[in-house]
Amino acid sequence: MRFIFEVDMNTEAMKLDPEAELGRALRYWAGNLKNYPMEPGAGEDIFDSEYKPAGSWAIVDD
Repeated sequence: MRFIFEVDMNTEAMKLDPEAELGRALRYWAGNLKNYPMEPGAGEDIFDSEYKPAGSWAIVDD
């Protein structure tokens, strides 16, 4: 099983302040993971601070 957290660093918000945007996304999902089963198939989209799609995370089988 693998946990994949993929973020597009080419969104406008990411280009303006990549450290802040990536940190915000990581903090948000780190705190929110307790609401998801830790099993293959779990996952969600990731949005930047402008609520624009910026990636996704997923738990997948190897």
